[in-house]
Amino acid sequence: MFDLIRSNKRKSVAMIACFVVLLVAVGAAVGVLIGYGVQGTIAALVFSGVMAATSYWKADAIALKISRAVPADPEQYRRLHNLVEGLCIASGLPKPGVYIINDPAPNAFATGRNPKHAAIAVTTGLLEKMNRVELEGVLAHELSHVRNYDILVSTLAVTLVGSIALLSDMAIRMMWWNGGRVRRSGDRDDGGNPLAIVGFVFLIFSPLIARAMQAAVSRRRETLADVSACQMTRYPPGLISALEKLRDDSTVTHSATTATAHMWIEQPMSGVKDQGKLSRLHRMFDTHPPLEERIELLREL
Repeated sequence: MFDLIRSNKRKSVAMIACFVVLLVAVGAAVGVLIGYGVQGTIAALVFSGVMAATSYWKADAIALKISRAVPADPEQYRRLHNLVEGLCIASGLPKPGVYIINDPAPNAFATGRNPKHAAIAVTTGLLEKMNRVELEGVLAHELSHVRNYDILVSTLAVTLVGSIALLSDMAIRMMWWNGGRVRRSGDRDDGGNPLAIVGFVFLIFSPLIARAMQAAVSRRRETLADVSACQMTRYPPGLISALEKLRDDSTVTHSATTATAHMWIEQPMSGVKDQGKLSRLHRMFDTHPPLEERIELLREL
């Protein structure tokens, strides 16, 4: 179990490092296309830094508002608060904010920037369909995201994906407005820069590359949170049973959006399960491993 946790942490750190390298490459490509070289790269990094700082401070409030989450009343949701408090005491975590989402689909997510500034939100459907042991497993999964700083990693990953997509779109639009020519300082011949062609092609595909990388980070963090949750509760069958119920439930989480899909314990957005030749390609952009794979992994612990 501990080897799996360490392996997932190393791979996630490596993936974030790759994100930074990709962002620098995008900045360089933008600099080549708009004709400002190093200045373009620096401007791209500064822009991304501002976005990351904004996300760091505001991501939790935005996620809770988008999901229409409200604070869980301690009297009305006493069982929920008791389970969260018990798990926090056992794991040495400060108690996060506890929120309720009025949604019939069983689901939950954690958000925030660190264990001292975190929140857990669960749907009414989860409370209705899970027994105490299963609910404890789901809450332990979300608290594991908090303890392992997954909430921060996922926020940074999503921000970097957004930065790369926005920068790529801006550069391509600027070229379009300029008639497809690349601005080259001190040179009136704007059309013969092979680096610009490479940069243009790279900018077209970089958002897809970034999206696939972000999905890979999210999948690894979900696996790590499953294993960490079993370590926290010391009872894998509880989370296994919860994941089996989530697998068998077809209710769509209407409170989820594409912007928050990576945060939930189960892939919340409905879609076609492709079993054909393109299934591997589709899975590259899935933010969660298949529930069956997660269940089988926990059974092997």
